[in-house]
Amino acid sequence: MGCIMGLKVKAARELAQNVSVPFDRAHAMPKSVYTDADFLGLEQAHIFATDWVCAGRAETLAKPGDYLTLSLAGEPIIVLRDAVGIRAMSNVCRHRMSTLLQGRGQVRSITCPYHAWTYNLDGSLRGAPAMHLNGSFCKEDMGLPAVRCEVWQGWVMVTLNPRAASPAETLQGIRDLIPALDMSTYTETSQESFRWATNWKVLAENFMESYHLPMCHKGTIGGASRLEEMVCPEGTDAFNYHSILKDDRVPLALAHPSNTVLQGEDRIKTWLLAIYPSLLITLTPGYFWYLSLTPDGPGHVNVLFGMGMSADWLADPQAPAHLARVKALLDEVNAEDKGCTERVYQGLLSGMAQPGPLSHLERPNYEFAQYLARKIG
Repeated sequence: MGCIMGLKVKAARELAQNVSVPFDRAHAMPKSVYTDADFLGLEQAHIFATDWVCAGRAETLAKPGDYLTLSLAGEPIIVLRDAVGIRAMSNVCRHRMSTLLQGRGQVRSITCPYHAWTYNLDGSLRGAPAMHLNGSFCKEDMGLPAVRCEVWQGWVMVTLNPRAASPAETLQGIRDLIPALDMSTYTETSQESFRWATNWKVLAENFMESYHLPMCHKGTIGGASRLEEMVCPEGTDAFNYHSILKDDRVPLALAHPSNTVLQGEDRIKTWLLAIYPSLLITLTPGYFWYLSLTPDGPGHVNVLFGMGMSADWLADPQAPAHLARVKALLDEVNAEDKGCTERVYQGLLSGMAQPGPLSHLERPNYEFAQYLARKIG
């Protein structure tokens, strides 16, 4: 145990030293922060078990009984819509502790696949076969434990922390930053999950900086990326961001011709929002796409990837064609990011690898490192 604790302290100390210098002298995070399994244990305990993590979009749970499942810091969770609204609860039966539901779907009730204990959509126990012969059994005491769940701007946010501040409070800065783009009015049109062979933070950092666009994405969007025009403002304790101006090569990225609210550069501006710890949103006037990340060991990350459209573009007769072109483009972009981020993790395992100095375009990465250091303590 002493050796394990020493490893934990070493990685945390290296991270603290990494963020103790001003940004203009900052380097990439130490290798141990990505590769040490014990440091990942600290992340699970101090980040994923305490902060809000995105489970997806609210509009995908449209009817009572629509559900999705996820694992958060090792806890299996159900998120579903009942007659009242969207709620979250434990995905573990109160009898012999089998998991209950898998993936996504639609149910009228939740039935354990092991002994057929059945729960209502609000988590209360409806029935337990043959348990009436157990004189101490009390059905009212056997409901599924509730998990905190809130919908913010259309995003379903879940936390295991009963004391965590509401996303509406901690992320008010995003609404203040881009008041004319209301994400709750967008509709998800496609969603999928995949697993990549890299650390979750490598993929998060890849999203946070556009320095890699000209090279990593030279086959797709890199040619439209002008590094000299990119600006990375200071973020907040809860998120970082930057923006890019787009041309008309992807019409869906621009304000719809009928949109009279957005003016000037706001009609062609794409926002890249990194909400800590792991919700990464690209938001344009016409569409959004996002990644929600959870770690699967130091060397793998589980990715929820989705995209959708603004209301005015969704109503456009040409919307399906525009959407198909953007989806095809994003699939290519994801393939490029997969290659780049998996190569970074391979490099992190090298004995000769050393973290190098950050570009001015990597301020978000530095602020992300500061967030991690605060959370790990």
